[in-house]
Order: sequence, then C-alpha cells, then structure tokens
Amino acid sequence: MNISAFDVLDTDALIVVDPQNDFCEGGALAVSGGAGIMPLLNAIAARFKTVIVSQDWHTPDQISFASNHEGGVPFTQIEVAYGPQMLWPDHCVQGTSGADFHPDVAPAIQRAAAIIRKGANPAVDSYSAFFENDHQTSTGLSGLLRGLGIKRVFICGLAYDYCVRYSAEDAVREGFDAVVIEDACRAIAPETAQAARDSFAALGVTRL
Repeated sequence: MNISAFDVLDTDALIVVDPQNDFCEGGALAVSGGAGIMPLLNAIAARFKTVIVSQDWHTPDQISFASNHEGGVPFTQIEVAYGPQMLWPDHCVQGTSGADFHPDVAPAIQRAAAIIRKGANPAVDSYSAFFENDHQTSTGLSGLLRGLGIKRVFICGLAYDYCVRYSAEDAVREGFDAVVIEDACRAIAPETAQAARDSFAALGVTRL
C-alpha cells in the first residue's frame, strides 16, 4: 500500500525515529542507506500537522555499549536486570556530533512539535520512542499524543528492525493505530527486518 492512499488527518501524527548522524554512513552505528532517506523524511513530514522526532541520547556509561563490559563484543546479546540486551558500539553520546540530527533532515526537525530524547538512563537502553527497554519507563510520548488528540501514528526512520519496530509495537499497545512507512526506513540486518515484519503482522501494524 502506498502512502498516497491515505488521507492525512488532524488526528494523525508522524513519528520520525532517530534520524541521527551515528546511524548514517560514516557514523558509529551506520545503517546502510540511512542518509539517503532524509529527503523522503522531509517530504513526508510536510504532509503532517503533527510531527514528533525521537533522538537517542546516551551517556558514555550506557549499559548497552559493548565497551562498558569486559570482553563485550558488539552485536552479541547479554542478560541485564530487565532481560536480554544487545550490545552496541558506542553511539549517539550526548553532546557529540554523532548524536546530532543529520543535516539533510533539518526541514523535518523544524516541523517537530516535540523531540523525544531516549536512552539517557545509563542503566536502561531505549529503542522505542514510547518506552525504555524495561517496558515500564515511559518517555511521555503517549500522553503527549493523547493530549493532541492523536489516534493514528505513521512511523519512519532508523533503524527499521529496532527503534522503528519497538516504537510501532508500543504504539499499538498504547491504543494507537500504527502505520510504518517502509520506504522511509532502513534496517540493520535482513533477519531482524523479517522479524519486525512478522511482529507487525501479528499486532496489526500497517506496512506501507
């Protein structure tokens, strides 16, 4: 299905997930093709009255950084207090250029009603724009959207198989209709991208 098939309503919001330098080519956790979606994010954002942007905002001692675990290896999984946690290269550290929004997405950022910073607690990683990875600590996004009268969210950005996926899943659990704009996302790996699609099918997330 194409986004042109949808009438964008005042009760719709666009959530642009983590369009940051570290997730684009040359960044610490680059997603292939990440920079290339920025013009599309701008074009989509121009259609929405309400735009929300999320931003990874880690401290150097973030629990998900492999560098903070003796013998830790990026892209392997460990167990922490809230369950399984993937280890990542250090990325999107507060105040660094890697945490900055990609310059090509500036028009979408300028339209944002709010920027939701996530992952600032060093003891808990955060993929979703709605909840940290303990699935209990809210970012406040649900309340913001309800206060704005939003009923359906369109989600795009980086990366499809982690932060976009978790955001879409939590949107449904929070009572919103969720639509993922796949052309405006990029994934880390084919296997986890397929897992995201399977999850979307199970939860009733619409894929464009």
